[in-house]
Amino acid sequence: MNINPVKAFSDNYIWVIDNGTDGIIVDPGESAGVLDYFDKEALDLAAIILTHKHDDHIGGVKDVLAKYPETPVYGPKETASLNQVTVKDGDEFELLNKTFKVFKSGGHTEEHISYLMGDDLFCGDALFSGGCGRVFTGDYQAQYDALQTFKALPNEVKVYAAHEYTETNLRFAHETDPTDPSFTKALEEVQAQRAKDQPTLPSTIGIEKDINLFLQAENLETFIELRIARDNF
Repeated sequence: MNINPVKAFSDNYIWVIDNGTDGIIVDPGESAGVLDYFDKEALDLAAIILTHKHDDHIGGVKDVLAKYPETPVYGPKETASLNQVTVKDGDEFELLNKTFKVFKSGGHTEEHISYLMGDDLFCGDALFSGGCGRVFTGDYQAQYDALQTFKALPNEVKVYAAHEYTETNLRFAHETDPTDPSFTKALEEVQAQRAKDQPTLPSTIGIEKDINLFLQAENLETFIELRIARDNF
């Protein structure tokens, strides 16, 4: 199975999962780039899966469906107006002979969900490399709980987040704890990648345990302090 990013807006990644002939689009915030990708790779569209309701994740769905009108859309309750199939925490479904497991990862939005396909995690804005999403709902407990769910996954699980925020997140981590060599080394590596315009994703859960301050937060209070500090960074 191939998993490749299509760049969108200033820092979004629209992930495309394909088996060489058929593909799945994750969070098409816009349509032009991903439709061009499908044409270039001669792929048929098997499904669209959505993690949450923000426009930079769903804004291209209608235009994609205009070209592929029979395509099923899977998403949480908050994207119900676009869904053919509304999924929730604990659900499983199959696409391209792969099982997708759904779990709630709220906090960023009320009904944000993530999808685990084998060892591949599509987590929208719930988890970033070196960080996590802003808690727009004000429900810090929900976001903290989501991070605990991610932290419990096997180290080898790959993290396909939806934004290229890694360098900023690691600058924040380095300034928060400049004595931690993991943050220093990771920041240097990421800066070298970005200088070449290379994606820093996917990461892995194992890597995130070493470099992600939010995953390392031992309690809700610490997480809230970190999240507020990151909001103001």
